[in-house]
Amino acid sequence: MSPFFEINKTTTGKARAGTISTDHGTIQTPIFMPVGTVASVKTVHQRELKEDIKAQIILGNTYHLNLRPKMEIMQEAGGLHKFMNWDLPILTDSGGYQVFSLSKSRKLTEEGVKFKSHIDGSLHFISPEKSMEIQRQIGADIFMAFDECTPYPCDYNLAKDSMEMTHRWLKRCINWTNENPEIYGHKQRLFPIVQGSTYSDLRKISAEFISEQNAEGNAIGGLSVGEPEEEMYRITDEVTDILPKDKPRYLMGVGTPWNILESIGLGVDMMDCVMPTRNARNAMLFTWNGIMNMKNKKWENDFSNLDEFGTSYVDSAYSKAYVRHLFVAKEYLAKQIASVHNLAFYLELVKVAREHIVAGDFYEWKDSVIPVLKQRL
Repeated sequence: MSPFFEINKTTTGKARAGTISTDHGTIQTPIFMPVGTVASVKTVHQRELKEDIKAQIILGNTYHLNLRPKMEIMQEAGGLHKFMNWDLPILTDSGGYQVFSLSKSRKLTEEGVKFKSHIDGSLHFISPEKSMEIQRQIGADIFMAFDECTPYPCDYNLAKDSMEMTHRWLKRCINWTNENPEIYGHKQRLFPIVQGSTYSDLRKISAEFISEQNAEGNAIGGLSVGEPEEEMYRITDEVTDILPKDKPRYLMGVGTPWNILESIGLGVDMMDCVMPTRNARNAMLFTWNGIMNMKNKKWENDFSNLDEFGTSYVDSAYSKAYVRHLFVAKEYLAKQIASVHNLAFYLELVKVAREHIVAGDFYEWKDSVIPVLKQRL
């Protein structure tokens, strides 16, 4: 049996190419993971995820799935893979970030979090143990420890208290997981989350504590919450210096194409973000030439491909003029084409990044391509 994570190629810097092996398939890293919060990547069919976007792993969310469709339905279906007809790997977020975003309608205690549903205002409670139970019932291949995500900016003492509680919660997550085996016949792997806001000493303490738990992979949370990019890169660099080199590292909620490449250069293996689909629904496309607003009149009679340098099916199937027309006409197809395009671009971006890691020229390529990716067309 293959180990969970193998490093296939390293560089003179921190970037590396690896392979993650799960019971639902292998994942070539570095990898970007499309976000399928409620058992659906918005506006994208599962067939498109596999055949056109080439997604190797997608995300689900504990908070949202527990509210809808509820775990009784999930278990009756046989878990999330069967429920949504997706036979490749899935990762679930613990719900900690969503609870963080509900700061006006929650009550946080050592035991867990009481909160009001954003759907109907009903009261709910999630503890570390409950989050683990829900994620067992969902059946993701990789599932996250329940943590508290602090805002930015954040007072030092608040960040410290929050980090320490996240660590205590992690111990409870580990204990519950060890005592309650999987229920669908495939292996699930728990990833702890490093916290500590933008304070280097706290991040060091957290990264060392998380490393000591000897989990099969580790995550970096609490970034991409409003801090400047330079702070995100600085903290990521410091944390990846500490986290085990032989375990995959997951930077949560990141980000733009250039964020992804810079993070890969800092030793990150896995990333996710709603940006490619959210921006797509608002007519913003990412391409190898730069960023396009598809409602811009300049595309009105431009019949060239969406991205002449891309290899996604969608780039050769539709012109800029056609996609602009769909957005102006408010056709739903516009959001679908744009979402498939952006996700296909993101997956192609990490694929090409991996090729340059293997070739040994990743950093030179990264530095040359980022200014182009940032251009507004």
